[in-house]
Amino acid sequence: MEDESGEKSSFVVGLIENRAKEVGVAAFDLRSASLHLSQYIETSSSYQNTKTLLIFYDPMVIIVAPTKLAPDGMVGVSELVDRFCSSTTKVTMARGCFDDTMGAILVKNIAAKEPSALGLDTYHKQYYLCLAAAAATIKWIEAEKGMIITNHSLSVTFNGSFDHMNIDATSIQNLEIIEPMHYTLWGSNTKKKSLFHMLKTTRTAGGTRLLRANLLQPLKDIKTINARLDCVDELMSNEQLFFGLSQALRKFPKETDKVLCHFCFKHKKVPSGIMAIDNSRKSQILISSIIILKTALEALPLLLKVLKDADSFLLRNIYQSICESEKYPSMQKRIAEAIDEDALHARNPFVARTQQCFAVKAGLDGLLDVARRSFCDTSEAIHNLANKYREEFGLPNLRLLYNNRQGFYFSIPQKDIQHKLHSKFIQVIKHGNNIHCSSPELASLNVRNKSAAKECFNRTEICLEAFMDAIREDVCALTFLAEVLCLLDMIVNSFAQTISVKPVEKYTRPHFTDDGPLAIDSGRHPILESIHNEFVPNNIFLSEASNMVLVTGPNMSGKSTYLQQVCLIVILAQIGCYVPARFATVRVVDRLFTRMGTAESVESNSSTFMTEMKEAAFILQNASNRSLIVMDELGRATSSSDAFAIAWSCCEHLLATKSCTIFATHMESLSELAIFYPNVKIVHFDVEIKNKGMDFKFLLKDGARHVAHYGLMLASMAALPTTVIDSATTITSMITQKEAQRIGKNFQKYSDIQTVYRVAQRLMCLKYSNQDEGSIREALENLKRCYV
Repeated sequence: MEDESGEKSSFVVGLIENRAKEVGVAAFDLRSASLHLSQYIETSSSYQNTKTLLIFYDPMVIIVAPTKLAPDGMVGVSELVDRFCSSTTKVTMARGCFDDTMGAILVKNIAAKEPSALGLDTYHKQYYLCLAAAAATIKWIEAEKGMIITNHSLSVTFNGSFDHMNIDATSIQNLEIIEPMHYTLWGSNTKKKSLFHMLKTTRTAGGTRLLRANLLQPLKDIKTINARLDCVDELMSNEQLFFGLSQALRKFPKETDKVLCHFCFKHKKVPSGIMAIDNSRKSQILISSIIILKTALEALPLLLKVLKDADSFLLRNIYQSICESEKYPSMQKRIAEAIDEDALHARNPFVARTQQCFAVKAGLDGLLDVARRSFCDTSEAIHNLANKYREEFGLPNLRLLYNNRQGFYFSIPQKDIQHKLHSKFIQVIKHGNNIHCSSPELASLNVRNKSAAKECFNRTEICLEAFMDAIREDVCALTFLAEVLCLLDMIVNSFAQTISVKPVEKYTRPHFTDDGPLAIDSGRHPILESIHNEFVPNNIFLSEASNMVLVTGPNMSGKSTYLQQVCLIVILAQIGCYVPARFATVRVVDRLFTRMGTAESVESNSSTFMTEMKEAAFILQNASNRSLIVMDELGRATSSSDAFAIAWSCCEHLLATKSCTIFATHMESLSELAIFYPNVKIVHFDVEIKNKGMDFKFLLKDGARHVAHYGLMLASMAALPTTVIDSATTITSMITQKEAQRIGKNFQKYSDIQTVYRVAQRLMCLKYSNQDEGSIREALENLKRCYV
């Protein structure tokens, strides 16, 4: 826990299930001192919901029960962890550790809020699984880490994952939200980035983790989204505020959120002499945390000064909450009584260690003062030794370096060594153009110096015991401060920074409605537009009256990019960021599903077609009228007749759910859906035929367009034999002619229904428009003239 970098996961996750397909999840974040509880019914035999949560938490340890209680046909969470999280440490605990009664008591004791506010008061009836998982997780953490969790110190949330947009594991991969497709094959030098990498301009580890969490689980609450967008609006219009906040946030140490761990968790007492080395390390981390806390509190006045004149609700609320709290001045007063005012947070290892040794004011502890003198004497002796070696061996460029692992060591430029290095130098290692080495005298001084530093750390911790207990009483204030800093880092250094470096008016604020349309004017792919200078923007319109769009067009015309683009714009909108479009209005999406290109899954013994069908089944079983569904070429891995039948039936099922669906296909016969179902809209990507070749325009146009034999054109470009191309052209012409005759008859038969539905669609658009009464009357008159 102590040595984790910001990029490394700090979650410990407990999993348990019952025979009714219910899964309980408890995710404990060691870094931000928070506990997330979820309980849900698993709707997929492949545990898609659980996979989604595991991707979100990216745990370092997963705790499961020993016995498998999975229903028939389901793999069981224990086996799921083996398959899906093979690189993660798996811990099996006795089933008795998964005690929901004990879990309820533990959660009640550690939660910073009242458990009744979390909805856990009726745990024995509803939430017993996640509380059982919480009991096992907390027991393991306390035993493994050798610590006790401070009462009423943790931020506990319940069912958090389903208060947000749910994006399944397959969609996260298809949309390249966290990593680009084939990232492991291409390596890190590829120009193509994921959405996360594009926005990852945050300065703190906490801000980066919050950004990742938001992209995997975008918000659904319109009020919260608009509060973030109002904040971005103000930052974009007020340069002084934007740059002021950027500078103020730089004053806070990057590890500020990590400091919470050392106030929420109290290490168990260990008898003297046992694990002495480990104790001194813990003491050193504790002192470092107090110095970071001191630095953060000293940076607060500048942040408040910048926020004082802010107008947006979010920034104003942050300012008032911090100003009205008396806990921060109280903490500063306590720190001033015990900690030296010159103690600063430093990144240089030796400077940081020196600051930690002299953190407490002089005169508070006699033994500490003695240890400090010893530390200073040995440090001075080491520097004198370096000066002696420079003169004795004629090495004017000899440098004295330090790292935490080996202490002090010498670095000598290789060009300065004329002959063989003197025998007094030991542990000689070549490092680039330098030689790193030590000497017996330096090794002896290092041992004495480290011993004096450890004594300083241990005595300092003893001096600060009462101070630490006082700080733990106000730990909720520190939790709030860390959350605020992470949120500001994400909004200022990621959202606002990303928009500010784009050309003017390239990004716009999205508008939200409860039941209105999803309308994007001149939308662009947020990732690809940075790679392609002349990216062609396209539109989308989905509403209650027109909830399915069939996208047709040749291969390589831009269908897959378009599908991905719409999803990424919706995700950006629902995390509270501007979107790459001229205009965008979004109906809040509760679940986002994608079915895109797939390959065989050897691990699960599934062919390409079976993998497609499993993904489609998951979508059809879980889609609702608030979902956004994107499907790309369903059924291409089986026979054409079966593929057409499956695609048609799936479209009819999705039309019945009233979910917003974008369906890309090569099957031109599927465009007949628009004849039978007026709420289906057909669009195509424009292509120009030139000299038996194709000029792709990447521009979306209304209606269906038949590009004769585009598959054969691409086949000829791939140097297929001419005789094969000619024979195929004859066969496809015969098939196409019969299809055209049948489609024409159906169109005449259902044209009246189409007209009525088009009128209803126009009326629906007017219902949700923001036009004035006069403009609406004029539009109704035009509608009357056109159709009556």
